[in-house]
Amino acid sequence: MKNLTRKQRKMLIRIIASAALLAAVKLLPVADGALSRIAWVLYLVPYGIIGWDVLYKALRNIRNGQVFDENFLMALATVGAFGTGEYAEAVFVMLFYQVGELFQDYAVGKSRQSIAALMDIRPDTANLEREDGSLEEVDPEDVEVGAVVVVKPGERVPLDGVVLEGFSALDTAALTGESAPRDVGPGDDVISGCVNQSGLLRVRVAKPCQESTVSKILDLVENAGEKKAASENFITRFARYYTPCVTLAALALFLLPTIALAVVPASSQPAFLSGTAWTGWLHRALIFLVISCPCALVISVPLSFFGGIGGAGKCGILVKGSNYLELLSRTETVVFDKTGTLTKGSFAVTALHPAGDFPERALLEYAALAESWSSHPISLSLRKAWGEEAGAGRVTDVEEIAGHGVAARVDGRTVLAGNSRLMEREGVCCERCGLPGTIVHVAVDGAYAGHILISDLPKPEAKTLSEGLKAAGVKRTVMLTGDTEATAKSVAGDLGLDEYHAQLLPADKVAQVERLLEAKTPGAVLAFVGDGINDAPVLTRADVGIAMGALGSDAAIEAADVVLMDDNPAKIVTAMRISRKTLRIVKQNIWFALGVKFAVLILGFFGMASMWAAVFADVGVAFLAILNATRCLRVNEFGK
Repeated sequence: MKNLTRKQRKMLIRIIASAALLAAVKLLPVADGALSRIAWVLYLVPYGIIGWDVLYKALRNIRNGQVFDENFLMALATVGAFGTGEYAEAVFVMLFYQVGELFQDYAVGKSRQSIAALMDIRPDTANLEREDGSLEEVDPEDVEVGAVVVVKPGERVPLDGVVLEGFSALDTAALTGESAPRDVGPGDDVISGCVNQSGLLRVRVAKPCQESTVSKILDLVENAGEKKAASENFITRFARYYTPCVTLAALALFLLPTIALAVVPASSQPAFLSGTAWTGWLHRALIFLVISCPCALVISVPLSFFGGIGGAGKCGILVKGSNYLELLSRTETVVFDKTGTLTKGSFAVTALHPAGDFPERALLEYAALAESWSSHPISLSLRKAWGEEAGAGRVTDVEEIAGHGVAARVDGRTVLAGNSRLMEREGVCCERCGLPGTIVHVAVDGAYAGHILISDLPKPEAKTLSEGLKAAGVKRTVMLTGDTEATAKSVAGDLGLDEYHAQLLPADKVAQVERLLEAKTPGAVLAFVGDGINDAPVLTRADVGIAMGALGSDAAIEAADVVLMDDNPAKIVTAMRISRKTLRIVKQNIWFALGVKFAVLILGFFGMASMWAAVFADVGVAFLAILNATRCLRVNEFGK
């Protein structure tokens, strides 16, 4: 009982007390003498203990104009059973109904606890550093931008900021679902919600509390329930009309045969009326009411989506609503941005091609030194590959030539480093390179020294992405990029994508997505996957926008429908599998509940179903459907 809430413990005590009293009354010799005449009073005690709140809710809802709900159906059925002398059945039905309600409440509570534990990432306090160096525990909402907070080992980072002092490893599992820690030091950005594992960190706050990453994530999760899937909306509408209809059907099942018995002579009565009494038809109508309670549907379907969103959250996948989870299950086309999504988004030297017998190391050194004053990503990759610091006075007379490259004096020699247009301009004959990527040609004292290949390498996880998506049901994969035709062709070929479109501007990407949307199968879904920073227009236009590598990216959280909180494209496959599993469970629950209820309703109409069968069709089906729905919370990294 320690895992139950106070309300649930009270209900469990009521169930045990009612069951014990019911058993005691059943064992009494109620058929003898005066005791049989007060049997209904004896049964009324356990009935009142277990069912008083259902009767109260039914009356309160009737007074408020909300007549047709499960409380009304159960009250009507059990009070009617008392009226026909079926005292024990009335208590049993109410007892099992409350057992089902307790289990339902427990299952929903466990799901909410799982989400709450997952999202319990907002620290209650921050260690604010005062001017005299002392620390004061304050509410994160009271910390201003520019202030310095101290994060001790074992504490969560309270606000987004930049590390001023200290080195540590941050546990980002609550945000990304990844167990590998992230090393940080002075100058590195840190985001709220991460756990500081080792060293002491001094962090300068960059955003107010309400704009921090953790606040945006919590707001996203809390509002996810407002965006319902089509299946949820269907069940809501279905229950609204279903309950009045079955109530009227039960009334007709009682009144029509009863009137027929009263007005049609016994000799002329049809076979199904012959030998029956009005009390028997009332009993059938009451069984009909118990069977028709829609609990299994109205609880298990939303619980399934809630569990699916929670299971995805455990994997570092934030889904903004169950409608997007449902759309993901119908995805047939996935469109990718290249840089930062399929590739690392950082350039690296991948090949050195010296001319003649010019040394490779010297080729790289001259290029790195000539580019040493530039902050261009290509220049940074050259310096990183060289791995040394330029000595004072080695580089002079640096001239950056826009759209071409740089010219500089390195150790007294004239060095040119840039594209083929720079070589043509300076009259240097350069070699062509058939490999995809950015080519940096180098000339020393007017003689061609060779060229260096710089590429944006695909992420290791992207190698099997296309295969995983096809296994998850995706039929078409497309890559859009502003890069060159050769580079796009190479990346698409390496990753096994179906098609690619190169040299696109942001507006061109939107146009391509529009074309793909027009060409897709009716009812199918197109998802666009981007880095969430410069792809906001396309993320918004697609049926489902997926932002990946979005840890700390405001643009991603705002523009996308699904946010992957790390840089792993394999999470797209996980998201697809979770969505398909969730929808599979939703459909199982709908068909199972409707199928069992319809079968028992037919049997009840012909008097072949007892009140026990009715209890199973209501409480038993709801119990099994809720158990099935909780499977949505249990997912591994593959979304199975």
